[in-house]
Amino acid sequence: MGLQLREFATWVRNRKILATLLVTVTLAVGMLIGTVISGHVGAAHPSSLVGGTPLAIPDPVQMSSAFATIVKQVQPAVVNISTTQVIEQRGKGRGAPGQRNRGGELGPPDEQGPNQDQQPFQDFFNRFFDFPDQGPTAERSLGSGVIVDKKGIILTNNHVVDQATKVQVTLNGEQTQYTAKVVGIDEETDLAILKIEVGHDLPFAKLGNSDSVQVGDWALAIGNPFGFLQGSVTAGIISAKDRSNVGQQFQRFIQTDAAINPGNSGGPLVDMAGQVIGINTAIITGGHGNEGVGFALPSNTAIGVYNQIISSGKVTRGSIGVSFTETQGANPIVLKELGATYGIVLQRVEAGSPAEKAGLQSGDVITSVNGKPVHTGNDLVNPIALTPIGNSVHVTYVRDKKEHEASITVADRTKIFPDRTVNGGSNDNGPTPAEFGLRLEDLGTDRARRAGYENMKGALVTEVDPASFAEDTGFARGDVITEVNHTAVTSVAEYRRAVSGLKPGQDVLFKVQRRSGSDQFDTVYLAGVVPAPEQ
Repeated sequence: MGLQLREFATWVRNRKILATLLVTVTLAVGMLIGTVISGHVGAAHPSSLVGGTPLAIPDPVQMSSAFATIVKQVQPAVVNISTTQVIEQRGKGRGAPGQRNRGGELGPPDEQGPNQDQQPFQDFFNRFFDFPDQGPTAERSLGSGVIVDKKGIILTNNHVVDQATKVQVTLNGEQTQYTAKVVGIDEETDLAILKIEVGHDLPFAKLGNSDSVQVGDWALAIGNPFGFLQGSVTAGIISAKDRSNVGQQFQRFIQTDAAINPGNSGGPLVDMAGQVIGINTAIITGGHGNEGVGFALPSNTAIGVYNQIISSGKVTRGSIGVSFTETQGANPIVLKELGATYGIVLQRVEAGSPAEKAGLQSGDVITSVNGKPVHTGNDLVNPIALTPIGNSVHVTYVRDKKEHEASITVADRTKIFPDRTVNGGSNDNGPTPAEFGLRLEDLGTDRARRAGYENMKGALVTEVDPASFAEDTGFARGDVITEVNHTAVTSVAEYRRAVSGLKPGQDVLFKVQRRSGSDQFDTVYLAGVVPAPEQ
């Protein structure tokens, strides 16, 4: 072996060029073989080790379209309602008004006032214009509603618009806000009727007969939960009917497990025929949202309230002047001792009321009204409340275990119980076109000069009314209006002349100088649509 190696070494020394060439060729062939083998191994890996086959996109599967058909029919009639209530602000504040929403109905997470970016310069402005605090501020609330007439009449909850200074409606799929007029309210059923003017017919939903609803029926709830999830749809079943002890005396709810959240209030509960069978009103929850227990006011109740409001502007209910507590008045032991098998025991009969004039007394047991037996408080109250004022009801009652009858003339409930009267009716909202909610001052005053406005011309904004057109447009204290629709403005008088000719529905453009530093101003354009004076 040693001899062979020595001979090979001698051969290499004598033939260096040939040996080098041989080594190079050997290395090249080795690299080529390695590359080919490696490539074959990589290409063969997926099929040989995974064993998979290519995937194909399947043909579409036709699902049930029942819900989708109903949504397409009703959803265009569901609207978003935003309200503003002007309240007195307590204590001293800085910057723009806060926008805390009422009733737990929250707006978009990023919702801020139009003047939020003015905060850094409000103290500077206050120092020269003697505004220690902001005075009134605006509180926001959001809810839903449903158009029930092509003329723009909307049904919603009263608690959505309660005490609102301004009510604005956004149609489904649109961004434009229409200022609404509150036609009338009914706190007893928590319903309100609104009207908007849009200049054309609107899609509307048909109200159905809620008495035909059965427990277990499918139902859809449509609305705007939390105010910014516009046009949301949830499905569930009717969980119960005639649910009392949840709201007020004249509220008997349809219970559903269709998801209802803050912001859904006032939206419709719809049956599988696409008809509105209820107005979503309340939820019971241990947290802050839906837990599967929601309540809608039946459509038949809503229809009765609606018809009275659009015809007379208010809801009138009849009464004979009696009071009772249902849990005590329907106690079977008490009824047995008084000689009645069923009925409601009266706790009080109002002095001078129709019931007293007809001879009824406290302790009497009313067993029927107009021939229909009275088993619950609703059986006693509803037929009387629905009887036109001045008409009579026939009442059967038990006293001293003997049955008696009486014909009683029905009176206006608000006249018998004035302490329970709820003021309803129209609420004229909105600014007048002349001022738009602006408080203005000429720039020639000493304090305007001290505040750094000495070289400017225009009308100085010293205050912006909450819930006004000016606030919605984006005005802020300290703004200087220099043009209105390209007409130069050098004083408050010229501003008023410029806006005096504007008509409701007309576009208006304001050119404004806005402070961006202690001695710097930016040019800002603010625009909007002139509101109607009484909407």
